[in-house]
Amino acid sequence: MDQKTCHTSVLPRETLDFLSPQPGATVVDGTLGGGGHTRLLAEAVGPEGLVIAIDRDATAIDRACRELAGLPIRFAQANFCDIPEVLEAVGVEQVDAVLLDIGLSSDQLADRERGFSFEADGPLDLRFDPTEGEPAFRLVNRLKPEHLADLIYQYGEERFSRRIARRIAKVRESEPIHTAREFARLVASAVPRQTPPPRIHPATRTFQALRIAVNEELKSLRLVLERVPERLKPGGRLAVISFHSLEDRLVKEAFRNRQQWVSLTRTPVTAGEEELASNSRSRSAKLRVAEKVG
Repeated sequence: MDQKTCHTSVLPRETLDFLSPQPGATVVDGTLGGGGHTRLLAEAVGPEGLVIAIDRDATAIDRACRELAGLPIRFAQANFCDIPEVLEAVGVEQVDAVLLDIGLSSDQLADRERGFSFEADGPLDLRFDPTEGEPAFRLVNRLKPEHLADLIYQYGEERFSRRIARRIAKVRESEPIHTAREFARLVASAVPRQTPPPRIHPATRTFQALRIAVNEELKSLRLVLERVPERLKPGGRLAVISFHSLEDRLVKEAFRNRQQWVSLTRTPVTAGEEELASNSRSRSAKLRVAEKVG
């Protein structure tokens, strides 16, 4: 796809302030996405520095190669839990800072062939890298209702998970579920109407659960939190922006390890009124930062 990114990075000023990349520094952006944070980091480290930008999504990398041309950036298609291998491949032993902006980009939501949007006509895929793993529509068509309900509850924290799973099982008896649009409507039909209407779409938590499952997102986050310290210089900083409680809990627990980290954010940093007004996606963003014990 040739169109420009429509993604707006969350907490850009706060992230840059905490990471404080200096001219000549080497920084990893483990979640390239629309490239907003990557650009800011690259401009901060300058021509003598380097930003290593990683993403599982080949489309994001192709777009960023065009939009960020001329900046001191090296791109790699990989899972952020493989940061040590990426650094080894480019001949870098340790870095000054690492940024992880966990979750979904607006560009992925806008791609109607990937199934991230509730109104997408394409298949309910939900994979960041369409060449890896199992698409979500296969998962919802093969899992037993009780296993599907557990998945939706565990990863989506959806209190109507059992009702939704029973509805899915009933519908797929007559015809397999395939598109994101039909799945979103199916889920919405299983959730009781609420007054006043909820702030988010009734299928939000179920889509989140399936996306986390097919991409093994929590497993990747656990791994990167374990593996990043060895690749950070003493005094180097790790910043993580998360968007729901499961991710934030893992980051919070990791930063409690005082043999590895000094936490710089006693409570998570959230968006201010100005950013909330201009970027609704920032509403659920939480930034935590820690410095590697030197």
